[in-house]
Amino acid sequence: MLFPYTYVPHQMEKMQKFIDFIFYEVWCNATPKIDFSFNSCSGNPELFEVMKKFFYSDKKNADFFYGNVERIYGHFARLKPKHIRRLKWWYFSNNDIERLCSNNPSLHSARYADIESRYPDLAKALRIFFTGLYDFDAADIKAKVGDINDHYQAFMAINTTGKCPFCGIGDIKGIHHTKRDAYDHYLPKALYPFNSINFHNLVPACHECNSTYKLSKDPLNTSTGRRKAFYPYANPNYRIELNLDLGKPDIDHLAPADIQITFGPADINEEIETWKDVYGIEERYKAKCCSGDSKDWLEQIRIFKDMHDIEPSKSLTTVQQQTKQGPYANSNFLKMAFLEGCQRAGLLDAIANGV
Repeated sequence: MLFPYTYVPHQMEKMQKFIDFIFYEVWCNATPKIDFSFNSCSGNPELFEVMKKFFYSDKKNADFFYGNVERIYGHFARLKPKHIRRLKWWYFSNNDIERLCSNNPSLHSARYADIESRYPDLAKALRIFFTGLYDFDAADIKAKVGDINDHYQAFMAINTTGKCPFCGIGDIKGIHHTKRDAYDHYLPKALYPFNSINFHNLVPACHECNSTYKLSKDPLNTSTGRRKAFYPYANPNYRIELNLDLGKPDIDHLAPADIQITFGPADINEEIETWKDVYGIEERYKAKCCSGDSKDWLEQIRIFKDMHDIEPSKSLTTVQQQTKQGPYANSNFLKMAFLEGCQRAGLLDAIANGV
C-alpha cells in the first residue's frame, strides 16, 4: 500500500456498536430457557426501538435483520460455554483489524471455514447475515446511523489525495463527484465473519483494485499460513521505495519481461509482498511502463531538449522534485522510477546526444 488513509469517525460506526451489542449481550447470553424477542435488546434503547419496529413490520428488509438475529440466537442457545468463549475470541480478533494485519499472535483471523468445521449450521446462518449486512438498507436503521454516501463525503473531505492508495494509478472520486467509489472489504466479507460493517475494514478503492485484481483475495492468509499486511489506516510512518531497471533500451519494443522492479524498504518486505500479491502491483506497474504513458514521459524529456535546450538530466531533476512534492499526482512516483531506469539504461544520454 503506497500510503494509508486517515480514519474519519462517523455516525455510521453506531451500526457496528449495534452488532457488538447483539453479539456480546444477546447471542452470547442466549439460553434455551428464554426465547428471543425484541426485549432481548432492551439494554440498548436505540437498537431496541429498531428491533421492535422490525418485529411488527412486514417488510422484507425488516425480516432479514430481525429474522437472522433470531435464528442465530437459536444456534448460540445450543452452544456450551467453552464454545461461546471461542466465538468471543474470534469476534474480538476479527474486529481488531490493525493487529490482525501485523500478524499479532494473540489473535486468530477467524474465517467461515473455521466456524464451519465446528458449527456448520451456525456458520451458514452467520454467512447469510454478515454477507448481506453491508448492503442492508432500512429507513429505521438509517435514522439511527446515517447514510454511507454521507460517510463517503466526510471521508473524502479529509482524504484529499485523489488517488487510490492501493495502486497510486487509479483516481478516487472525491467531494466534487455526485457518485462515489466502492468500499472494499479489506478482509473479504466472503471469507471473514463479524466485520462486514466495521469501517476499520472498509476502505474506498479504485475499480481496478477492488473489482479486477483484489476481488476476494485474502490479505492475511495464504495456503502456507498467516502473513503480515498493510493496515489501511496505519500511521504514515513509511514510504514505499521503487527502483526500476530496463534490461532492454529499445523503448518502442519494451515488454514486461525487460523490466525489473525492486521494492523497499526491507523492514516492511512482508507487507510489501502481500500488497504486490493481492493487488497485482508488479504486473500493473510493468504494464504502465510499457504503455503510451511511459513513451510520453520519455518524449517530454526529448521535447524539452529539442525545443528548449534543457538537458535530460535537468528534466529528470525536475521530475524528482515534483515527485517529492506530490508523489501520487500524475503517477509521479512511477514516472520518476521509470525515467531513472531510462537514465541507467543510457536512454537519457542518447537524447542528450541527439540520437
